[in-house]
Amino acid sequence: MKILTCNSNRPLAEAISAYLGLPLTSASVRRFSDMEVFVEIHENVRGEDVFVIQSTSYPANDHLMELLVTLDALKRGSRGGGGAGGGG
Repeated sequence: MKILTCNSNRPLAEAISAYLGLPLTSASVRRFSDMEVFVEIHENVRGEDVFVIQSTSYPANDHLMELLVTLDALKRGSRGGGGAGGGG
C-alpha cells in the first residue's frame, strides 16, 4: 500500500502517513510556466494499492486538475509503460 499527496493538504497526508506508519510516495506535482499541471511519480506503483490525499478546497479547479493528472500518472505507471507515471 502506498500513500501519495498532491498540493492541497500535505500536512493532512503527513499525519495520515505517520498514523499508518507508511512513508509518503515520492512524487512531484508542479506546474509548467503556462500553468499546466505536471506529475511525476518517482517510485514503482505497479501492483500496489495507492491512496491519493487531495482535497478539492479553494482553488477547487486547480486541486481537481492536480488530482486528475495524478490519477492518470498512476494509471500509466501501473501499466509499466514509462512516461508520466515513471516507475516502470
